[in-house]
Amino acid sequence: MKITSYYPVIMTGDVQGTAAFYIRHFGFEALFTVDWYVHLQSIDNEHVTLAILDGSHETIPERARGAASGLLLNFEVEDPDAVYAQFQASGLPVLLTLRDEDFGQRHFITADPNGVLIDVIKPIPPTEEYAAQYTASVLPA
Repeated sequence: MKITSYYPVIMTGDVQGTAAFYIRHFGFEALFTVDWYVHLQSIDNEHVTLAILDGSHETIPERARGAASGLLLNFEVEDPDAVYAQFQASGLPVLLTLRDEDFGQRHFITADPNGVLIDVIKPIPPTEEYAAQYTASVLPA
């Protein structure tokens, strides 16, 4: 199997409000919009896409309808400190404060209006203990 694309789809009861959140705070634009679905693409990177879907839509099997839960979206950014300051100024919730992790991330966690967790990350060099767990080609400089 050759995968040609991949993107998460957030099921919600507020399609337009959720899309507006990602457009405002993460620099997405809407490529396709109907009342029950919005397909978003990053303004800065055409390969970064996200979709928002009405969780009660008929295309979802009845037993799986509802809102997203148990989901954590990771957004890698160049400057998590600047994003952290921007999000604090915007009044977004901070569920985990900005910090460096031994396993090789500088990050913080916020949430979208549905409670979907968003981890804003920049890879950093891990401690020696964790570096041994990585494939050498993926270690940050």
